[in-house]
Amino acid sequence: MTSPDPGGIPERPPVIERRLHPVTPFRRAWAPVAVLAGWAVHDPNGTQEQLARLTGTMLLLGVAVLVPVAGLYGFLSWWFTHFAVTDTELRIRTGLLFRRTAHIRLERIQAVDVSRPLLARVAGVAKLRIDVVGADDKDELAFLGEQEARALRAELLARAAGFEPETAREVGEAPAYELVRVPPRELVRSLVLTGATWGSLCAALVVPTVLWLITHNLWTVLATALPLLGAAGASSVGRFVTEFDWTVSESPDGLHIDHGLLDRAHETVPPGRVQTVRVVEPLLWRRLDWVRVELDVAGSENSVLIPVAPRALAESVIARVLPGVTVPRELSRSPRRARWCLPVWWRGHRTAVTDTVFAARDGLLRRRLSLVPHAKVQSVRLTQGPWERLWRLADVHVDTGADKTVTARLRDAQEAARLLHEQAERSRTGRRDARPDRWMTG
Repeated sequence: MTSPDPGGIPERPPVIERRLHPVTPFRRAWAPVAVLAGWAVHDPNGTQEQLARLTGTMLLLGVAVLVPVAGLYGFLSWWFTHFAVTDTELRIRTGLLFRRTAHIRLERIQAVDVSRPLLARVAGVAKLRIDVVGADDKDELAFLGEQEARALRAELLARAAGFEPETAREVGEAPAYELVRVPPRELVRSLVLTGATWGSLCAALVVPTVLWLITHNLWTVLATALPLLGAAGASSVGRFVTEFDWTVSESPDGLHIDHGLLDRAHETVPPGRVQTVRVVEPLLWRRLDWVRVELDVAGSENSVLIPVAPRALAESVIARVLPGVTVPRELSRSPRRARWCLPVWWRGHRTAVTDTVFAARDGLLRRRLSLVPHAKVQSVRLTQGPWERLWRLADVHVDTGADKTVTARLRDAQEAARLLHEQAERSRTGRRDARPDRWMTG
């Protein structure tokens, strides 16, 4: 309770600045070491020459100087970093030599993600990443205690929803209802049945073998094999580690996505910010009726909603992401004359327009059905090349707020012109009737 001043205007409570977790200096102490490592990688020959000139005593002295300097840098960078939540903004002050203050308006916060890398989990800390409307990069607070991080996240989301400061601290985390949990066994089966996994693995085995038979040069083989093995690992083991225990839950502040075997991540899909939903269907998944659901979110890096799930379950989650949207079953194929513009693959291009979405599918072996709500369409265009003009065909492009484009390819020219005008009208009425993008309104 604040007492009013003589003029009758109540005094604002003082802004209380807080520091990050005391473990943070150990993370930041690596910065000077990283600079030296970057220089060594950039100029390996010069590094080798410099090291050859140094004696063992000089190396020990260098380490004896580097470790305290790195520790001092980590401590000072932590000491001069503060954050505070005021009535209107989240304020983050950083900088040892050059000061920087970030002013994040609370009403412009659209998501607050919590990530816990492996070492952070051991230390009992977490990282907060704040996603702000109109900002390309996310501001972050690393590291906070796990309980403090969750409490701060809940407070920020409550403030973004319009709660008063005193009430926001009492709201706590919004309750979440689990929609999907991907079992590890199902995830492994999906990776085994993915063509990219086998393609990258075959390339990693075949290409180095062929190079060895041709060149008999070990360094050439290693320079080729290591990147290919890395790509094969990323498409199989890497995806398993990242997508392990994938869980999607629904909450008043959006959909929550939790995943990760070593590094646990807690992400939020803000309500009303999804621009496009893609239903991906690899060839070997069709017999099991499995699909992968991806999405485009304005101003966010979120790209995967569900790594693998039965079609019916995936469509039920899509209905929660895009209220009132039903995935269309019947899609119209391009005219047969489209085969002269795109042999064989023309069969994979199909289109449908419902009362709620513009849908376009492409691909034969790996089908991708893109759904764009009419309210999210920013612009619509028609293009027609000379060869398409000869065969009376045209493409209709729908641009979204996430800087993405969904294209209905090889449509009949008259149909494309009709789609263009009708979609422009649907977009206007869709934006007018759209629900507001607000938090915690459920």
